[in-house]
Amino acid sequence: MGNVCRIVAGMLAWCVAALAPPAQAAIAYKIVTASARGTYIQIGRDLAKFVAPQAQIDLEALPSAGSAENIHRLRYEDGVKFALVQSDVYQAFINQGNAGDANATAIIRPLRVILPLYNEEVYFIVRADSPLNFVHEIADSRLNVGPLRSGTAMTATTLYRLMFGRGIGEDKVSFLSNEDALVKLTGDKSVDVVVVVAGQPATLLTEMKPEARALIKLLKFDAGNPTSQAALKTYFQSTVKASNYPNLLAADVTGIAVKAYLVTYDYSRSDTQARLASFARSLCQHFGQLQSEGHPKWKEVSLSMPQLGQGWSYFGPTARELARCGAPAAAKPARACSTEQKILGLCE
Repeated sequence: MGNVCRIVAGMLAWCVAALAPPAQAAIAYKIVTASARGTYIQIGRDLAKFVAPQAQIDLEALPSAGSAENIHRLRYEDGVKFALVQSDVYQAFINQGNAGDANATAIIRPLRVILPLYNEEVYFIVRADSPLNFVHEIADSRLNVGPLRSGTAMTATTLYRLMFGRGIGEDKVSFLSNEDALVKLTGDKSVDVVVVVAGQPATLLTEMKPEARALIKLLKFDAGNPTSQAALKTYFQSTVKASNYPNLLAADVTGIAVKAYLVTYDYSRSDTQARLASFARSLCQHFGQLQSEGHPKWKEVSLSMPQLGQGWSYFGPTARELARCGAPAAAKPARACSTEQKILGLCE
Protein backbone atom coordinates (compact mmCIF):
# COMPACT_ATOMS: atom_id res chain seq x y z
CA MET A 1 0.00 0.00 0.00
CA GLY A 2 2.84 2.36 0.89
CA ASN A 3 4.45 1.84 -2.53
CA VAL A 4 1.15 2.55 -4.28
CA CYS A 5 0.74 5.81 -2.31
CA ARG A 6 4.23 6.91 -3.19
CA ILE A 7 3.61 6.16 -6.88
CA VAL A 8 0.29 8.04 -6.87
CA ALA A 9 1.88 10.97 -5.00
CA GLY A 10 4.71 11.07 -7.52
CA MET A 11 2.28 11.06 -10.42
CA LEU A 12 0.27 13.87 -8.87
CA ALA A 13 3.40 15.93 -8.34
CA TRP A 14 4.42 15.34 -11.94
CA CYS A 15 1.01 16.41 -13.19
CA VAL A 16 1.06 19.58 -11.09
CA ALA A 17 4.54 20.44 -12.40
CA ALA A 18 3.52 19.69 -15.98
CA LEU A 19 0.39 21.84 -15.77
CA ALA A 20 2.08 24.77 -14.00
CA PRO A 21 2.99 27.70 -16.26
CA PRO A 22 6.72 27.70 -17.09
CA ALA A 23 8.84 30.16 -15.15
CA GLN A 24 9.90 33.14 -17.23
CA ALA A 25 13.55 32.73 -18.16
CA ALA A 26 15.91 35.60 -17.50
CA ILE A 27 17.00 37.46 -20.60
CA ALA A 28 20.48 38.89 -21.07
CA TYR A 29 20.57 42.69 -21.40
CA LYS A 30 23.49 45.10 -21.23
CA ILE A 31 23.91 48.61 -19.85
CA VAL A 32 26.78 50.77 -21.11
CA THR A 33 28.35 53.05 -18.51
CA ALA A 34 31.80 54.72 -18.58
CA SER A 35 35.26 54.16 -17.08
CA ALA A 36 35.80 50.98 -15.10
CA ARG A 37 36.78 53.20 -12.16
CA GLY A 38 34.01 55.76 -12.53
CA THR A 39 30.62 56.30 -10.91
CA TYR A 40 28.52 55.21 -13.91
CA ILE A 41 29.68 51.61 -13.82
CA GLN A 42 28.86 51.39 -10.11
CA ILE A 43 25.36 52.71 -10.84
CA GLY A 44 25.02 50.10 -13.59
CA ARG A 45 26.14 47.34 -11.25
CA ASP A 46 23.64 48.48 -8.63
CA LEU A 47 20.83 48.21 -11.18
CA ALA A 48 22.08 44.76 -12.15
CA LYS A 49 22.20 43.63 -8.52
CA PHE A 50 19.10 45.16 -6.95
CA VAL A 51 16.64 45.85 -9.78
CA ALA A 52 17.17 43.59 -12.80
CA PRO A 53 16.68 40.14 -11.16
CA GLN A 54 13.02 40.71 -10.23
CA ALA A 55 12.36 41.77 -13.82
CA GLN A 56 13.94 38.49 -15.01
CA ILE A 57 16.81 40.40 -16.59
CA ASP A 58 20.41 39.24 -16.43
CA LEU A 59 21.95 42.70 -16.68
CA GLU A 60 25.64 43.19 -17.46
CA ALA A 61 27.25 46.56 -16.76
CA LEU A 62 29.82 47.31 -19.45
CA PRO A 63 32.59 49.94 -19.31
CA SER A 64 32.90 52.39 -22.17
CA ALA A 65 34.58 55.60 -23.25
CA GLY A 66 31.53 57.51 -21.99
CA SER A 67 28.26 59.13 -22.98
CA ALA A 68 28.81 59.75 -26.69
CA GLU A 69 29.95 56.16 -27.22
CA ASN A 70 27.04 54.96 -25.09
CA ILE A 71 24.53 56.63 -27.39
CA HIS A 72 26.06 54.93 -30.42
CA ARG A 73 26.15 51.54 -28.68
CA LEU A 74 22.58 51.81 -27.41
CA ARG A 75 21.50 52.66 -30.92
CA TYR A 76 23.39 49.95 -32.81
CA GLU A 77 24.92 47.26 -30.56
CA ASP A 78 22.98 44.02 -30.01
CA GLY A 79 21.91 43.39 -26.44
CA VAL A 80 22.47 46.94 -25.19
CA LYS A 81 19.11 48.04 -23.80
CA PHE A 82 20.20 50.74 -21.34
CA ALA A 83 22.75 53.55 -21.34
CA LEU A 84 23.90 56.15 -18.85
CA VAL A 85 24.21 59.49 -20.61
CA GLN A 86 25.13 63.03 -19.61
CA SER A 87 22.52 65.67 -20.35
CA ASP A 88 24.86 67.91 -22.35
CA VAL A 89 25.89 65.03 -24.62
CA TYR A 90 22.26 64.07 -25.28
CA GLN A 91 21.43 67.72 -26.00
CA ALA A 92 24.46 68.05 -28.29
CA PHE A 93 23.10 65.29 -30.55
CA ILE A 94 19.73 67.06 -30.66
CA ASN A 95 21.42 70.37 -31.47
CA GLN A 96 23.47 68.80 -34.26
CA GLY A 97 20.31 67.29 -35.71
CA ASN A 98 18.49 70.63 -35.54
CA ALA A 99 21.47 72.19 -37.33
CA GLY A 100 20.98 69.81 -40.26
CA ASP A 101 23.09 66.75 -39.41
CA ALA A 102 20.84 63.91 -40.58
CA ASN A 103 23.09 61.28 -38.97
CA ALA A 104 22.73 62.91 -35.54
CA THR A 105 18.97 63.01 -35.98
CA ALA A 106 18.85 59.33 -36.96
CA ILE A 107 20.87 58.39 -33.89
CA ILE A 108 19.11 60.45 -31.22
CA ARG A 109 15.47 60.62 -32.36
CA PRO A 110 14.48 57.06 -31.31
CA LEU A 111 16.17 57.26 -27.89
CA ARG A 112 14.03 57.69 -24.79
CA VAL A 113 14.64 58.70 -21.18
CA ILE A 114 13.71 56.32 -18.38
CA LEU A 115 14.74 58.56 -15.49
CA PRO A 116 16.88 61.61 -14.70
CA LEU A 117 19.40 60.48 -12.09
CA TYR A 118 21.78 62.87 -10.33
CA ASN A 119 24.32 65.61 -10.91
CA GLU A 120 27.86 64.56 -11.82
CA GLU A 121 30.64 66.81 -10.63
CA VAL A 122 33.17 68.26 -13.09
CA TYR A 123 36.66 68.34 -11.58
CA PHE A 124 39.43 70.59 -12.89
CA ILE A 125 42.70 69.15 -11.57
CA VAL A 126 45.97 71.11 -11.70
CA ARG A 127 49.41 70.78 -10.14
CA ALA A 128 49.64 71.84 -6.52
CA ASP A 129 52.05 74.64 -7.43
CA SER A 130 49.93 75.91 -10.34
CA PRO A 131 49.17 79.66 -10.31
CA LEU A 132 45.59 78.77 -11.32
CA ASN A 133 42.95 78.72 -8.58
CA PHE A 134 39.64 79.13 -10.45
CA VAL A 135 38.06 77.48 -13.47
CA HIS A 136 37.63 80.83 -15.25
CA GLU A 137 41.45 81.14 -15.35
CA ILE A 138 42.06 78.15 -17.67
CA ALA A 139 41.57 79.94 -21.01
CA ASP A 140 45.20 79.67 -22.14
CA SER A 141 46.02 76.33 -20.48
CA ARG A 142 46.76 72.95 -22.02
CA LEU A 143 43.73 70.80 -21.22
CA ASN A 144 43.17 67.06 -21.24
CA VAL A 145 39.47 66.53 -21.84
CA GLY A 146 39.27 62.73 -21.79
CA PRO A 147 38.94 60.21 -24.62
CA LEU A 148 37.10 60.98 -27.84
CA ARG A 149 33.43 59.92 -27.72
CA SER A 150 33.46 60.37 -23.95
CA GLY A 151 31.00 62.47 -22.00
CA THR A 152 33.93 64.15 -20.30
CA ALA A 153 35.28 65.40 -23.64
CA MET A 154 31.90 66.83 -24.57
CA THR A 155 31.42 68.47 -21.17
CA ALA A 156 34.93 69.95 -21.09
CA THR A 157 34.76 71.38 -24.60
CA THR A 158 31.19 72.66 -24.16
CA LEU A 159 32.03 74.35 -20.87
CA TYR A 160 35.11 75.93 -22.40
CA ARG A 161 33.16 77.30 -25.37
CA LEU A 162 30.38 78.65 -23.15
CA MET A 163 32.85 80.38 -20.85
CA PHE A 164 35.33 81.76 -23.36
CA GLY A 165 33.30 82.06 -26.56
CA ARG A 166 35.63 79.84 -28.61
CA GLY A 167 36.82 76.27 -28.86
CA ILE A 168 40.00 74.90 -27.32
CA GLY A 169 42.93 75.28 -29.72
CA GLU A 170 44.17 72.04 -31.27
CA ASP A 171 47.63 72.66 -29.79
CA LYS A 172 46.06 73.03 -26.33
CA VAL A 173 43.89 69.91 -26.13
CA SER A 174 44.63 66.21 -25.55
CA PHE A 175 42.37 63.16 -25.32
CA LEU A 176 44.14 60.86 -22.85
CA SER A 177 42.49 58.72 -20.20
CA ASN A 178 42.25 60.27 -16.75
CA GLU A 179 45.08 58.11 -15.42
CA ASP A 180 47.46 58.83 -18.30
CA ALA A 181 46.66 62.54 -18.15
CA LEU A 182 47.45 62.74 -14.43
CA VAL A 183 50.84 61.15 -15.15
CA LYS A 184 51.49 63.86 -17.75
CA LEU A 185 50.24 66.56 -15.39
CA THR A 186 52.61 65.66 -12.57
CA GLY A 187 55.38 64.03 -14.65
CA ASP A 188 56.61 65.79 -17.77
CA LYS A 189 54.09 68.64 -17.14
CA SER A 190 52.90 68.61 -20.76
CA VAL A 191 49.33 69.01 -19.46
CA ASP A 192 48.18 71.91 -17.27
CA VAL A 193 44.61 70.91 -16.46
CA VAL A 194 42.97 67.47 -16.32
CA VAL A 195 39.17 67.56 -16.61
CA VAL A 196 37.35 64.65 -14.96
CA VAL A 197 33.57 64.10 -14.82
CA ALA A 198 32.40 61.72 -12.11
CA GLY A 199 29.77 61.67 -9.40
CA GLN A 200 31.26 62.04 -5.96
CA PRO A 201 32.74 60.12 -4.31
CA ALA A 202 34.75 59.32 -7.45
CA THR A 203 37.01 56.28 -7.17
CA LEU A 204 39.82 58.00 -9.06
CA LEU A 205 40.08 60.58 -6.27
CA THR A 206 39.08 58.51 -3.24
CA GLU A 207 41.93 56.09 -3.92
CA MET A 208 44.55 58.86 -3.81
CA LYS A 209 47.05 58.75 -0.96
CA PRO A 210 47.62 61.69 1.42
CA GLU A 211 50.75 62.53 -0.57
CA ALA A 212 48.45 63.68 -3.38
CA ARG A 213 47.94 67.05 -1.67
CA ALA A 214 51.56 67.89 -2.42
CA LEU A 215 51.05 67.06 -6.11
CA ILE A 216 47.61 68.24 -7.21
CA LYS A 217 44.70 70.51 -6.28
CA LEU A 218 41.17 71.21 -7.55
CA LEU A 219 40.18 74.50 -9.12
CA LYS A 220 37.20 76.34 -7.65
CA PHE A 221 34.20 77.40 -9.70
CA ASP A 222 33.31 81.04 -9.03
CA ALA A 223 29.64 81.38 -9.92
CA GLY A 224 29.87 85.14 -9.51
CA ASN A 225 32.47 85.59 -12.22
CA PRO A 226 30.96 86.90 -15.51
CA THR A 227 32.70 84.16 -17.46
CA SER A 228 31.09 81.52 -15.24
CA GLN A 229 27.57 82.87 -15.71
CA ALA A 230 27.37 81.59 -19.29
CA ALA A 231 28.19 78.04 -18.15
CA LEU A 232 25.33 78.05 -15.63
CA LYS A 233 22.80 78.25 -18.47
CA THR A 234 23.58 74.60 -19.20
CA TYR A 235 25.27 73.29 -16.06
CA PHE A 236 24.60 73.41 -12.31
CA GLN A 237 26.43 74.70 -9.27
CA SER A 238 27.69 72.04 -6.88
CA THR A 239 29.99 71.48 -3.93
CA VAL A 240 32.85 68.98 -3.92
CA LYS A 241 32.85 67.79 -0.32
CA ALA A 242 36.10 67.39 1.59
CA SER A 243 34.49 64.54 3.53
CA ASN A 244 34.43 62.53 0.30
CA TYR A 245 38.14 63.14 -0.38
CA PRO A 246 39.92 63.50 2.98
CA ASN A 247 43.30 62.64 1.46
CA LEU A 248 43.01 65.44 -1.09
CA LEU A 249 40.87 68.25 0.33
CA ALA A 250 41.10 70.15 3.59
CA ALA A 251 37.88 72.07 2.87
CA ASP A 252 34.90 71.90 0.51
CA VAL A 253 35.44 73.23 -3.01
CA THR A 254 32.78 75.07 -5.03
CA GLY A 255 32.18 73.24 -8.28
CA ILE A 256 29.98 72.70 -11.31
CA ALA A 257 28.03 69.63 -12.40
CA VAL A 258 26.13 67.99 -15.26
CA LYS A 259 22.98 65.83 -15.01
CA ALA A 260 23.10 62.07 -15.63
CA TYR A 261 20.20 60.19 -17.26
CA LEU A 262 19.17 56.54 -17.61
CA VAL A 263 18.25 56.11 -21.28
CA THR A 264 16.80 53.38 -23.48
CA TYR A 265 15.45 52.96 -27.05
CA ASP A 266 11.86 53.40 -28.21
CA TYR A 267 11.22 49.68 -28.48
CA SER A 268 7.98 48.66 -30.22
CA ARG A 269 8.00 44.89 -29.59
CA SER A 270 5.46 44.03 -26.90
CA ASP A 271 7.72 41.54 -25.12
CA THR A 272 10.54 44.09 -24.82
CA GLN A 273 8.14 46.77 -23.65
CA ALA A 274 6.77 44.40 -21.01
CA ARG A 275 10.25 43.50 -19.81
CA LEU A 276 11.29 47.14 -19.48
CA ALA A 277 8.02 47.97 -17.71
CA SER A 278 8.81 45.17 -15.26
CA PHE A 279 12.26 46.69 -14.79
CA ALA A 280 10.63 50.02 -13.90
CA ARG A 281 8.31 48.32 -11.38
CA SER A 282 11.30 46.64 -9.78
CA LEU A 283 13.15 49.97 -9.71
CA CYS A 284 10.25 51.42 -7.77
CA GLN A 285 10.09 48.50 -5.36
CA HIS A 286 13.84 48.39 -4.71
CA PHE A 287 14.50 52.12 -4.72
CA GLY A 288 14.94 52.23 -0.96
CA GLN A 289 17.50 49.44 -1.18
CA LEU A 290 19.39 51.30 -3.88
CA GLN A 291 19.55 54.35 -1.63
CA SER A 292 20.65 52.42 1.45
CA GLU A 293 22.99 49.84 -0.10
CA GLY A 294 24.01 51.25 -3.49
CA HIS A 295 26.38 54.03 -4.49
CA PRO A 296 25.92 57.22 -2.39
CA LYS A 297 24.71 59.06 -5.50
CA TRP A 298 21.41 57.14 -5.30
CA LYS A 299 20.51 59.33 -2.32
CA GLU A 300 20.31 62.28 -4.75
CA VAL A 301 17.93 60.48 -7.13
CA SER A 302 14.17 61.01 -7.18
CA LEU A 303 11.64 58.83 -8.98
CA SER A 304 9.72 61.90 -10.07
CA MET A 305 9.84 62.63 -13.78
CA PRO A 306 10.27 66.35 -14.42
CA GLN A 307 9.44 67.92 -17.75
CA LEU A 308 12.17 67.29 -20.30
CA GLY A 309 13.67 69.72 -22.78
CA GLN A 310 12.50 70.10 -26.36
CA GLY A 311 13.43 67.02 -28.37
CA TRP A 312 13.57 64.77 -25.28
CA SER A 313 10.92 62.13 -24.50
CA TYR A 314 10.26 59.57 -21.79
CA PHE A 315 9.80 55.89 -22.70
CA GLY A 316 6.06 55.26 -22.35
CA PRO A 317 6.00 51.78 -20.74
CA THR A 318 8.51 52.72 -18.01
CA ALA A 319 7.03 56.19 -17.51
CA ARG A 320 3.61 54.69 -16.77
CA GLU A 321 5.08 52.36 -14.17
CA LEU A 322 7.14 55.05 -12.48
CA ALA A 323 4.13 57.39 -12.44
CA ARG A 324 2.31 54.77 -10.38
CA CYS A 325 5.27 54.30 -8.08
CA GLY A 326 4.32 55.23 -4.54
CA ALA A 327 0.82 56.33 -5.54
CA PRO A 328 -1.65 55.46 -2.77
CA ALA A 329 -4.07 52.67 -3.58
CA ALA A 330 -7.62 53.81 -4.21
CA ALA A 331 -9.74 53.37 -1.11
CA LYS A 332 -12.60 50.89 -1.40
CA PRO A 333 -16.00 52.46 -0.84
CA ALA A 334 -17.55 51.53 2.48
CA ARG A 335 -20.61 49.33 2.32
CA ALA A 336 -23.04 47.93 4.85
CA CYS A 337 -22.66 44.25 5.64
CA SER A 338 -25.65 41.98 6.24
CA THR A 339 -25.52 39.30 8.91
CA GLU A 340 -25.40 36.61 6.21
CA GLN A 341 -22.44 38.30 4.47
CA LYS A 342 -20.54 38.49 7.75
CA ILE A 343 -21.19 34.79 8.42
CA LEU A 344 -19.95 33.88 4.96
CA GLY A 345 -16.85 36.07 5.40
CA LEU A 346 -17.78 38.25 2.44
CA CYS A 347 -17.26 41.49 4.37
CA GLU A 348 -16.65 42.71 7.89
